[in-house]
Order: sequence, then C-alpha cells, then structure tokens
Amino acid sequence: MRIAALDFGQARVGLAVSDELGLLAHPRPHLDGRELRTTLLALGKLARDEAWQCVVVGLPRNLDGTEGVSARRARRFAELVGQATGVEVVLLDERLSTREAQGRLAAQGLDGKQSKGKVDSASAAILLQTWLDQGRHRESGREQGDA
Repeated sequence: MRIAALDFGQARVGLAVSDELGLLAHPRPHLDGRELRTTLLALGKLARDEAWQCVVVGLPRNLDGTEGVSARRARRFAELVGQATGVEVVLLDERLSTREAQGRLAAQGLDGKQSKGKVDSASAAILLQTWLDQGRHRESGREQGDA
C-alpha cells in the first residue's frame, strides 16, 4: 500500500511517499509549486507509476484552529490532486509541521540555506508518518484531525 503526502506551498510542493507496506514515510524531491498544471501532471504520473492508493494533503490551519486563505488554497489544491491522480485525497491538519521539519533538519547540521530545498518534503514526510502511525489509512474517506 503506497500513500503519498503533499505539503502545498506557492513556490514548492513537498512530497513524501510511504514504503510498500505503508509503514514508513520517505521524503522525495519537492515539486515546483509555481506551475500548478505541470505539478498536477507530475503527480498524476507518479500516482499511476507507483500505484498510490491515497494522497494526504496538509491543511494549514491557524494556531486557534480556524482556516484562512492558505487553508482555502490547500483545499482547492486537494480537489485538483484528486482529479489529477484519480485516488482518494485526505486533508490533514499540518499545524507546526514545517517548524518541526526545520528543527529536524537543523539537528542534522543543515543551516537555513541548506535546508531550504528540503524543508517542504521533510514536512510532507512528517505529515505522512503521523498519518501512518495513527492508522489513518484505515479511516480514510474523510478529513482527518490534528497532525
């Protein structure tokens, strides 16, 4: 069972994919978020080639749980990903996942400049691993809770 996760941003889309058993999340190189059509085509190809069963998309809520402009963009992106891939898309609250990813990359000795191209996919991997650890793939079919 392969599951993918996406951390949607205007400049980059972080990508992580699970192993075949659906146990471990592995970050992949980010996609260029500036060309949405190209990104969606790439995601559709990856979904077919790797037989994804589900895509988890990070939902950037405010710290108080409300949703702003970024959350609305992520919801629209999730709809487009579903159309492009033909697989189920689940939204997962991603509050603080980027901050956690930055901390993990810093702990590996990477400075801000070195981690810039990796933080989005590291964040997607954190999202995906959280989802996998909580057994969310068994509950898919609706929006998921906190990451």
